[in-house]
Amino acid sequence: MIASNGKGPSYKAQVDPLAAVRAAGDPPWDVYLTGTVFLDIVFTGLGSAPVRGTESWARGMGSSPGGVANMATALARLGLRTSLAAAFGDDHYGEYCWDALEQGEGIDLSPSRTVPGWHSPVTVSMAYEGERTMVSHGHEPPPEEPAPDCPPRARAAVASLEPGRRAPWIAQAAREGTRIFADVGWDDTGAWDLAGLPDLAQCEAFLPNAEEAMRYTGAGCPREAAHALTEHVPLAVVTLGAEGAYAVDRRTGETAEVPAIEVEALDPTGAGDVFVAGFVTGTLAGWPLADRLAFAGLTAALSVQEFGGSLSAPGWSEIGAWWRKVQSVTTQDPTALSRYAFLAGLIPEEETPAWPLRRAVPTIGFGRSA
Repeated sequence: MIASNGKGPSYKAQVDPLAAVRAAGDPPWDVYLTGTVFLDIVFTGLGSAPVRGTESWARGMGSSPGGVANMATALARLGLRTSLAAAFGDDHYGEYCWDALEQGEGIDLSPSRTVPGWHSPVTVSMAYEGERTMVSHGHEPPPEEPAPDCPPRARAAVASLEPGRRAPWIAQAAREGTRIFADVGWDDTGAWDLAGLPDLAQCEAFLPNAEEAMRYTGAGCPREAAHALTEHVPLAVVTLGAEGAYAVDRRTGETAEVPAIEVEALDPTGAGDVFVAGFVTGTLAGWPLADRLAFAGLTAALSVQEFGGSLSAPGWSEIGAWWRKVQSVTTQDPTALSRYAFLAGLIPEEETPAWPLRRAVPTIGFGRSA
């Protein structure tokens, strides 16, 4: 669905997953994020990895905002009112990313700022044989991060924890009632010490992958690691790759495990962000733990079937088309189908165009008026 806001077309989600829980006096935003926006340029259709000393031609190419924009886009396309604080260069790349996020995806950028003379960070990604190779370039970040100490009121925030570093905005947001969902990157220090993640104490949920969870806890298997993590955070969600995901809620004693959906993966870029976005959506909507895991896994599976990070994030059109398609398969396992029965009450009944769809302009400069 394309809606006009007077400045140009913007994408509006077809479904509001929080409609049943919205009330007067709610925070203006469902989710707040802050981080670095990259311009992602993706080359696709390479027959093999680039070979030294030769020139490789790609059959396809796309561009889109990346970095924290992957998460912001995934949240917005699922119908969450999303606010992003980020620095943007005053070059053409920065202008393109700002326009794609604000006008194309409907993301609030009022906490963001344009930095004069700063070059936008860029990542070039080459996808081939189900793998990816990336090269990034960026200058030193601006000396002042946009709005780190005054996040807007929001139901939730998604934070990427960094070993040995505290982000003051996380504690402030938590004090104001914002629910913090956190992921983490690889610990290059090799310490793998949960005490080195000081902001974890402010978080409601922690969503590492299996390898990260086992290294941080010393557990022998991902499920054991998930239980160990609940000594530090109320809700632990461990992604298991092709096996799906496992979650433990310390507050209720509930556990859940949902297998992954088998798909032909073309590009995993941004799949982790999409998984987190799906889980945050289900949590804010008040769904059962198993439904949240299933929805997160479904959105991630839909994303890896397309190239790019934010470009591949699914919206409700893709989810609805998938749901109608799998129900039409006569050989479908009824038990497997029942796992996603909760979608029936969410997806619009009207027919939508065939999945997959794209909403962002995939190449810089196209579609712009003179």
